[in-house]
Amino acid sequence: MRMDPEVVRHETIGGLIRGILTDLRTLVREEIALARVEIREQAGRARAAALSFGLAAGALLFGVTFLLIAAATAIAELLNWPVWAGFLVIAVLLSLVGFVSLLSGRKQLRTFHAVPQETVTTLKENSEWIAKRLSSAQK
Repeated sequence: MRMDPEVVRHETIGGLIRGILTDLRTLVREEIALARVEIREQAGRARAAALSFGLAAGALLFGVTFLLIAAATAIAELLNWPVWAGFLVIAVLLSLVGFVSLLSGRKQLRTFHAVPQETVTTLKENSEWIAKRLSSAQK
């Protein structure tokens, strides 16, 4: 019993298309899983940057408060050093802590990427692979 070559060819192409669709579904699932992992990683970086900015804002707020208290006390005392000098030292120290925290937050924010770069790269590679596989299936 001989099979018609046209029927065999259609079954083979159908099998190839089913295989490609199965591979495509698997690839999509894997890419979604990879994107989830990358997004979680980036969310952790964003939280760390937000914490640094929060610390900077708090320290700068207290720094400005002490600077204002020191300036007001200095004006009131008209250069009688003991009262306002202590407030001024504390204010300068808190302002320095705020500045360092702000720089740290900016540095951490530079490493944050909203688009998962590894996922984009593998999606490009996968689309090229699918295109090659489809073009070879059509030949």
